Amino acid sequence: MVEDARTVPVEDAEPVVVVGAGLSGLATALGVALRGGKAIVLEAADLVGGAAAYSGGQVWSGANHVAAGMGIEDSFELTERYIRDVASHDAPEVLDEAALKRWIETSPEALKYWEEVGAITWTVIPGLADYHNEADGALPEGRYLTNAVIDGSVLGDWREKLRYSPYFPVGQTYAEMLGKGRRASYVEEDAPSKHAHAGLPAFGLADGSHGTERGTGDDPLTFGTGVVASFLARVIAEPSIEIRLEHRAVELLTDSSGAVVGVRAESPDGDVQVDGPVVLATSTYDWDPELVLEMLGTEPEDFGSVAPETLRGDAIRLVRAIGGDIAKIPATSVPILPGWKSQVGTGYGYGPEYAMPHSMIVDQSGNRYCNDSYWVDIVAKTLNPEDRHLPFFLVWDDQHRQKYGLAGTPPGGEYPEGWVESAPTLRELGDKLGIDGEQLERTAERFSENARKGEDPDFGRGTVTYVNKFAGDPTNEPSPVLGEIAKGPFHGIRLKFVGTGIGSSGVRIDGDGRVLDQQGDRIRGLYAVGSAAGLTTTGSAYNSGIALGRGLTLAYLVANELTTVGSAAGVAAGSR
Repeated sequence: MVEDARTVPVEDAEPVVVVGAGLSGLATALGVALRGGKAIVLEAADLVGGAAAYSGGQVWSGANHVAAGMGIEDSFELTERYIRDVASHDAPEVLDEAALKRWIETSPEALKYWEEVGAITWTVIPGLADYHNEADGALPEGRYLTNAVIDGSVLGDWREKLRYSPYFPVGQTYAEMLGKGRRASYVEEDAPSKHAHAGLPAFGLADGSHGTERGTGDDPLTFGTGVVASFLARVIAEPSIEIRLEHRAVELLTDSSGAVVGVRAESPDGDVQVDGPVVLATSTYDWDPELVLEMLGTEPEDFGSVAPETLRGDAIRLVRAIGGDIAKIPATSVPILPGWKSQVGTGYGYGPEYAMPHSMIVDQSGNRYCNDSYWVDIVAKTLNPEDRHLPFFLVWDDQHRQKYGLAGTPPGGEYPEGWVESAPTLRELGDKLGIDGEQLERTAERFSENARKGEDPDFGRGTVTYVNKFAGDPTNEPSPVLGEIAKGPFHGIRLKFVGTGIGSSGVRIDGDGRVLDQQGDRIRGLYAVGSAAGLTTTGSAYNSGIALGRGLTLAYLVANELTTVGSAAGVAAGSR
């Protein structure tokens, strides 16, 4: 149990400097303020929310209080068994045992705390199972939380400074989206266009009837946008928190003992220095090609990102410059998704279309090689250092085009010229894509034969409950992710792996968010939260929602330490 230090005044201590205004950064600043401290948040972009605001807003936590209130049975033991089982399959040595225990036992406490202080109102995502439903300790429901609907009007002027997700139908609830399928929710014909993004459909509300916990209006916010908005609404109510946009931290300042005592940041008005203990919350490295190559082994032709372009590995570079250590998670375990270059502009996109019926993923030989509806298996098999399958391709038939469309192309629509390849036969399509067309025909024939039976004995497509529920077509029979590839014309595109702001590799920390140097010792005055910190907490195990759940837990722990008598004073004095 972490002692609540809200009653401890620390007015005389320097402000805590939080670098990054994503979910974890905002939560850290809020925790500091609610415990009597002051926080200055430096954000490189001109918007707040970071990658979390673009996400699905899934927050994963075992044995949480919301599920318990619904009568769902869970425990620390079951949660730990689940993570250990998943992590045991790939590089178990990267798992930090102490951090794992700390996170599992503190996460429910942290999430309950954020609700109690009015930062969020949690709700269980209905019917959403753990990714690895076959693993020991997995649950069919209860560990995925998200925010109840919040109306954007509560943010006042800050509403225009909040990132708005182009990747989820913001305004709908999970219950609504899962009932009709994620792709169908994207392309609601009657949905008002609330935003636009390169290569993606404009979408909005299924209807305008959602009530909210904080007022009712025409701007209901859900998914990651809603989760961040809820925390932001609470943050801007605290006078001891200052958010400075367009301030990119470029240097950590240290004293003679090596303790971090502040940062230097670039701003539109020139360089500024902000003194105080520093919490890095800059997310990951998606938009730095050198770091992408180092961490994932992928060149630009095989990688893109849908995260904000300010995710440039700043935390990694800042920490390396003062001797801090970087934790590396195997590329085969990193949560990246199959995606594509946008239909317009220079951006990237992703969506559930690769998991929809009438589609499959193949390599250059024209063969399938993985469960191509499940990103976990796609990443593991495609980037397997002993048997890589780059480049890789999505192939589908005209039934898929008619039913689902792709990216910004609605069902039945025509793809932009030059964006995908199309041909009357699979053999001709293979020639256009640089794939063995003859083998592609054989692969599609076997795939279709099994799809008609609703099974995939070769690679297990359709066996992952999470994918069937979250990414498939719930109206398709006999399987939400299986359908024959038999009706021409046929279509294909070379895929890219697309980052979403969860790089897994990052700054090495202990279980309480303290940054460590290359000898494993703590660097005083320096912390990291969210995806800026390497995911040694779970090692090679990952589940959607772990990034946000762990980020909020670390924010809780770090804020508590920085406002506890002795801790804040020691940091301010530069002790080591």
